[in-house]
Amino acid sequence: MGWLFLKVLLVGMAFSGFFYPLVDFSISGKTRAPQPNIVIILADDMGWGDLGANWAETKDTTNLDKMASEGMRFVDFHAAASTCSPSRASLLTGRLGLRNGVTHNFAVTSVGGLPVNETTLAEVLRQEGYVTAMIGKWHLGHHGSYHPNFRGFDYYFGIPYSNDMGCTDAPGYNYPPCPACPQRDGLWRNPGRDCYTDVALPLYENLNIVEQPVNLSGLAQKYAERAVEFIEQASTSGRPFLLYVGLAHMHVPLSVTPPLAHPQSQSLYRASLREMDSLVGQIKDKVDHVARENTLLWFTGDNGPWAQKCELAGSVGPFFGLWQTHQGGSPTKQTTWEGGHRVPALAYWPGRVPANVTSTALLSLLDIFPTVIALAGASLPPNRKFDGRDVSEVLFGKSQMGHRVLFHPNSGAAGEYGALQTVRLNHYKAFYITGGAKACDGSVGPEQHHVAPLIFNLEDAADEGVPLQKGSPEYQEVLQQVTRALADVLQDIADDNSSRADYTQDPSVIPCCNPYQTTCRCQPV
Repeated sequence: MGWLFLKVLLVGMAFSGFFYPLVDFSISGKTRAPQPNIVIILADDMGWGDLGANWAETKDTTNLDKMASEGMRFVDFHAAASTCSPSRASLLTGRLGLRNGVTHNFAVTSVGGLPVNETTLAEVLRQEGYVTAMIGKWHLGHHGSYHPNFRGFDYYFGIPYSNDMGCTDAPGYNYPPCPACPQRDGLWRNPGRDCYTDVALPLYENLNIVEQPVNLSGLAQKYAERAVEFIEQASTSGRPFLLYVGLAHMHVPLSVTPPLAHPQSQSLYRASLREMDSLVGQIKDKVDHVARENTLLWFTGDNGPWAQKCELAGSVGPFFGLWQTHQGGSPTKQTTWEGGHRVPALAYWPGRVPANVTSTALLSLLDIFPTVIALAGASLPPNRKFDGRDVSEVLFGKSQMGHRVLFHPNSGAAGEYGALQTVRLNHYKAFYITGGAKACDGSVGPEQHHVAPLIFNLEDAADEGVPLQKGSPEYQEVLQQVTRALADVLQDIADDNSSRADYTQDPSVIPCCNPYQTTCRCQPV
C-alpha cells in the first residue's frame, strides 16, 4: 500500500493556490494521428421530455436545443441502469452491473466503490496520452482507492455522491423538505430517515475537502468555471483531453441562483432546468472557442425522473408506463419502464457528426466506453466482455444500426439488484418483474412476477399501456427470441471475468473535514 500512501500525499498537495499544479499538460514523445478530445456531460434524474428538442412542451433548454440542431439527437437512447451508481459504473466501464459489480447505490458510509479490477474509460485514455478531469458528482466510492483521482482522473472537483446525501446551510427544494444543517451541538432535528442531519455534504478538490457543507446555490457556476478552465489549459497544452462532468441537476434538492422571488408561484423545476442548460452552454461555448474541430461533446442522462418528488421531478414525454400507473406506483427512476431509463442524448462534433440529424438507432450509455476508445485509437481492456458497442458509424451518419437487444437491470424497484428482468428486442419489450417503486401519491406498485412476461410493441404502445395478447402468434414469436436472448446473456455473464463490489458500511469512512465541529464543518459558524 506504499504506492497508495504516496499518491494520496501527492494529490492531497494539489490544493495549494494553483488550479492544476500536478496535472501534467506537457506533450508526450509519441507521434500519431490527432486524437479527439472527449467531453461527456451527464445530467442527473433528467427526463426524456425535459429536452425541448424531444418534447415541444419544454421551452427551457435553448442551449441544448441549439446543440441538437447543430449535431445529432438520439431518441431511443437508454441509461444502463435506472439509478445513480450502477448507471455511472456502466458509463465508465461499458459493462452491466452484473459484470462490473455495481448493482445499486453506494452510501455515505460505504467502504467500497467501483471494483479496482474494473478498468475505467479515464484509465484507458490516460494510457494513450490524454489528460483527464472529472467535475461533479462521482458516486462510485469515496474511500481510499475508490476516489476518482485513483480511477484515472488527473483532476477532480465535485461532490462524492448525490446532492441530497448530506445537509447544507441552504438546503434548496426537496419533497418532503429537509432542514438546514444544525448550527450547534444539541440542536438536532429529526425530519425523517430521508434527510441527513448528522453530516454535511462535502465538496472535494482532488483529495481535499475544500467546503463542508457545500453551498449548493453556487455549485453550478463553480462546475462551469472549473470545466472551462480545464478545457482552456488542456487545449493550450496540445494534449488530447477527457472531461467528464457529472451534473447535480436535475436531482433534488433543486437550487436556483439567484433564488426565485416567489417560489410557490413559479416552476422551480423549470428554473433549475434553465440553470442546467446555461451551465452546458458555457462548456459548449468554450469548446467552440478553443477546440471545436477536434472535440466530441456527448450529453445524456444517468436515468429518468424521480416521480415520487412530484412537481420537482421531470417529464417522461410520451413514455407514461400506463400499465404500471394503473396498478399503482411509479414507472420512472428505479424501474425498467421507459420513463426510468430512456434519456435525452445529443452528440456534437462539427465536421464529423452531421448537423440537425435525429437518430432512431437503439443505443445505450454502455456504448460511450467502446466508442470513445475506438475514436482514440486505443484497445479495449483484455480478458473481459463488454455490453456496449462501438457506434461510431451511427455518430457519423453512416448507419442507423444500433443494438438488436438491450437488457434493463433492476435498480431498486421490485426484484433483485442488478437482475436483468426486462429485455428490449428491436421494438418489443418484455417484463418479467414489475412494481416496487413509489409514486408521487405515495403508492408503491405491487411486486408482480410474470412467468409469461408482459410484452409490449413500443411502435404501437410507447406509453406501455396495453401488452400483446399472450395467445397471439406475435407474442409467441417474440417470446421465443426474448427467452433465447436472455439465456444467452446470462450464460455469457457466467463465463465472464466479473467483479463484485464491496457494499459493506463503516461510519469511520464518512467524509469529514473537521470531526470536532457539528456536521463536520470546515469552520465553526
